[in-house]
Amino acid sequence: MKSLLGLFKKKNRAEEVCGYDPGTEKPIIRASICTGEKTAGFRDLKTNRFREVMLIRSQKDLDSFMKTYGIEKVDTEY
Repeated sequence: MKSLLGLFKKKNRAEEVCGYDPGTEKPIIRASICTGEKTAGFRDLKTNRFREVMLIRSQKDLDSFMKTYGIEKVDTEY
């Protein structure tokens, strides 16, 4: 039986990894002052909207984020 309206269709890895345009977005690590939770993503330079990409739990996660998107430097925002 086909999935209902494609709601439960599996995504392939290429669809999950969305690229970013350095001209319109800035890589950011958002960190919570209260809980210490860190989230990696991109801030749109025009609208200031944050697009969350992944949760950062360790240095390995941060390295993976930077390698995936070809980023050398990431600013942290609280």
